[in-house]
Amino acid sequence: MNDTDLIRRVREEFLDNFDEELEMELHEFSRQEGVDADESAAFRREYFRELHRLQIELVKLQDWVVAKKEKIVLVFEGRDSAGKGGTISRITQRLSPRICRVAALPAPNDRERTQWYFQRYISHLPAGGEIVLFDRSWYNRAGVERVMGFCTDEEYEEFFRSVPEFERMLARSGIRLIKYWFSIQDEEQIFRFSSRIHDPLKRWKLSPMDLESRRRWEDYTRAKEIMLERTHIPEAPWWIIPADNKKRARLNCLNHFLSQIPYEEIDRPEVELPPRQHRDDYQRIPVPDSMIVPQKY
Repeated sequence: MNDTDLIRRVREEFLDNFDEELEMELHEFSRQEGVDADESAAFRREYFRELHRLQIELVKLQDWVVAKKEKIVLVFEGRDSAGKGGTISRITQRLSPRICRVAALPAPNDRERTQWYFQRYISHLPAGGEIVLFDRSWYNRAGVERVMGFCTDEEYEEFFRSVPEFERMLARSGIRLIKYWFSIQDEEQIFRFSSRIHDPLKRWKLSPMDLESRRRWEDYTRAKEIMLERTHIPEAPWWIIPADNKKRARLNCLNHFLSQIPYEEIDRPEVELPPRQHRDDYQRIPVPDSMIVPQKY
């Protein structure tokens, strides 16, 4: 393959990756109402340009984390449908899953309910050279468990006594802890829940617990306000992401995250492909047609 062919193939690969990203966004743009076509196209270009730039910086940060054996934890909290998952996927999209991973824990089982509350989260904390994103976290106790009555008043108060010390211990151990709350308005959640009801690709996201959380909007608001007041500490402050516009929220979150880490670009040695070995006694064994996936497309 000559240099011209190589450049062409690399360009095609880049466009393929861009297409995959565009597919994830296209139906969301198509659902916008009252937006001028030219305005929408301009914002789309701006969004993808900035997302690409920020993801390049995330790759640089990843290299720095590995080189310096840094440990980073991001906590994502917010109401159902606030856009946490979409932001998380844009952070991890271009990064190595061996370095940057997501912890999205299910409801605790019977054994975990008898453990120290923070115990099941500890095994997911990063070692040196790792980034962990918690898609919901130990703050479940201050939110859903409190509102739905899954914990006692004593357990709730003990959580608030323990969590500042727990997070200070994480900080002293060298973990950089960043906490985000995704904030959306009442009307926006109604729209997003309605969208999930009518979108077969998103219907699975709407659980009975989500519907109950909708009914208890004010209870969740009160719980959130108490949580922010009692757990906003210098070692691990809360950061609020206005998220009524998903795409602006994603860009703002990525940009802020990068601003919180003093990373620098790590020099990489130039890579040269070694020549392939050829052995005269090697003969390739044909693959049976019966094993080939039908070429429908």
